[in-house]
Amino acid sequence: MSFKHYFKASLTWFQQEQSTSLPKVSNKSHRISIQGKADLQVSAAKAFKGDPTLYNPEDLLLSSLISCHMMSYLYVCSKNNIEVISYTDNAEAVLETNPDASGRFVQVDLFPEVVISDPDKIALATSLHQEANQLCFIANSCNFPVRHHAVCRTI
Repeated sequence: MSFKHYFKASLTWFQQEQSTSLPKVSNKSHRISIQGKADLQVSAAKAFKGDPTLYNPEDLLLSSLISCHMMSYLYVCSKNNIEVISYTDNAEAVLETNPDASGRFVQVDLFPEVVISDPDKIALATSLHQEANQLCFIANSCNFPVRHHAVCRTI
């Protein structure tokens, strides 16, 4: 039996400056609000004429993937009695754009570096990234490959 969970977010944007360039370029900065949480100030990526000091949708998609994968990984490690001491990831995403201004992510590479307490479980801990990927809500929602280049070691 599946369960449905609902999430809500609100977006607020308004024209802040009149552009005199042609074609007109709108300001891309906006605010995303989720009840009970700090607002996110968001813009387009710098390459798309956004404010480079703000988060952009591409940053947030990649951040969602690495966060969800880590939580799924910690879950499968706990099921397998693996104590994780630390977890870091320096992920990369590839976005391709087309001449008509459309585009899409074509791949994401995760580079998790995991430190565990038991040296006898390194092979198992490394292999669990595959199971974590199968459980990851965000990865399951993507139409591009999410690849893992995991490193696991002990203290």
